[in-house]
Amino acid sequence: MYVIQNGMLYTMEEQGVICADLRVEDGKIAEIGEKLSTEGAEVINAAGKCVTPGFIDAHSHVGGLMSMTDDDLNELTNPLTPELDAYYGINPNDKCFSVCIRQGITTSCLIPGSGNVVGGWGMAYKSAGEDRVIRRPAALKAAMGINPKGCYAPKNMTPMTRMAIANLLRTYLRNVKEYMEKKLEAAENPEKMPPYDLGLEHGIPVLEKKIPLKVHSYMHDMMTVLEIAKEFDILVTLDHAQGASDYYEELSDEHVQGVIFGPTCAPLFAGEGGKLDPECCKGLDDRGIPVAVMTDGPVTTVNMLVYEMGEAVRRGMDPVRALAMVTSNAAQILGIKERVGSLSVGKDADILIWSKLPSLATDAVLENVLIDGEMVLR
Repeated sequence: MYVIQNGMLYTMEEQGVICADLRVEDGKIAEIGEKLSTEGAEVINAAGKCVTPGFIDAHSHVGGLMSMTDDDLNELTNPLTPELDAYYGINPNDKCFSVCIRQGITTSCLIPGSGNVVGGWGMAYKSAGEDRVIRRPAALKAAMGINPKGCYAPKNMTPMTRMAIANLLRTYLRNVKEYMEKKLEAAENPEKMPPYDLGLEHGIPVLEKKIPLKVHSYMHDMMTVLEIAKEFDILVTLDHAQGASDYYEELSDEHVQGVIFGPTCAPLFAGEGGKLDPECCKGLDDRGIPVAVMTDGPVTTVNMLVYEMGEAVRRGMDPVRALAMVTSNAAQILGIKERVGSLSVGKDADILIWSKLPSLATDAVLENVLIDGEMVLR
């Protein structure tokens, strides 16, 4: 049990920013208020400190992608592998999770890599603890553009072009829809039950709008994704999303569950990722479009989320709204806001204590990290 005293709490809830005590008990936030009882608790003096929810990395491959030759999250043998599940590619003891903790990342959305048009299920997963899976599945991973092209064109295989990628994705979703219809018919006549197909089964939560299709996409590929989302009436997240500032009106569509921008780095692909526009984070947020940022770990630099927030603030975003991109917004987009993403009674005690506000101060130091109420960094 802990009582964090006199901290400036960035609740990421309606209460906003408040100076108060916070009590942690049985892995949860048990109470928030003034002058809370400290009986039986370890006291953490947070006077002058900033207390935030644990950071949520909305797009990551840590624990499963170590290098291009040691990769358990990119099954580059077929452009359609929806039957796969990132859960089975993650090493919970991977040292990358310790790096996540030192960055303040308490939860990551771990997903298959982007080599395939449809890559499989992803999950929301904690950086430490006994019960680390928050949501499985959290999304079905898909990818557009240079990644599938780059994987399969050298093999002289489909997809070599963007038109083939769009066709493969449409065909898969159409097959899922037909599979669902056949299963529904079989309720009246069991003899009509189609053969069990795990790949199609993994698409059913997408067609039912229980999870989004999480799509690696840049620039005009985002419009292809949106067109397909409207056609099949599904929810999508647009991941990486460089060039999103060109499409504010279009991305306000109800089929867009969120935009996950980043990582901010030098343009990687001429003509595809060639527009680097972190100012889109503010533009999207101003229009009420849920926006988060990512590390795309482990291939990025340490403290990437802090860097992403800072770039957004540098381009005019309010520092607290920038903080939302790695807390409450990310939780909303991933469908885990009932557990994490804000400081409120009953939620998981995933808590960070900073010397200063990390979205604003370049010299902010992360002093303490709690995950499920356990101190994992002090």
